[in-house]
Amino acid sequence: RMRIDNKVAAQKSYDEAARLMNNAKKELLLAKKHGSVFEDVKHMRLACGAAYLSVLKAVDGIFILRNIPIPKERRSIEYYKEGLSHVDKKTLTSLNVAYALLHLDGYYDGLNHVKTILSGFEQAESIIKKLKNSL
Repeated sequence: RMRIDNKVAAQKSYDEAARLMNNAKKELLLAKKHGSVFEDVKHMRLACGAAYLSVLKAVDGIFILRNIPIPKERRSIEYYKEGLSHVDKKTLTSLNVAYALLHLDGYYDGLNHVKTILSGFEQAESIIKKLKNSL
């Protein structure tokens, strides 16, 4: 049986993930689609960064529900991949895609291809939904 405080902590992670994703979507609107690209790369980058953070928050919530310890210090993508490999392969795949498209391509490299970025957002939302459905 799940401890009440785990449920509360996981709910907080979900709320923060949802808030970050909401901010990311608002920021993406400011990036303005122009054909197959986003015009304003600065806003698109900020949107990708917030969306990726929402993924990490959601995975934290999944870990809390599964009693996977979350260290206080900065966690690497390897930490998240390793943890999810024991939980859910489908969510791990979504994490890998979100990491590549949102964090690396969108945020770091400034790749502004609309379909690519929106695909990353879809993967992020699927992870957030996975946490919501687990609460």
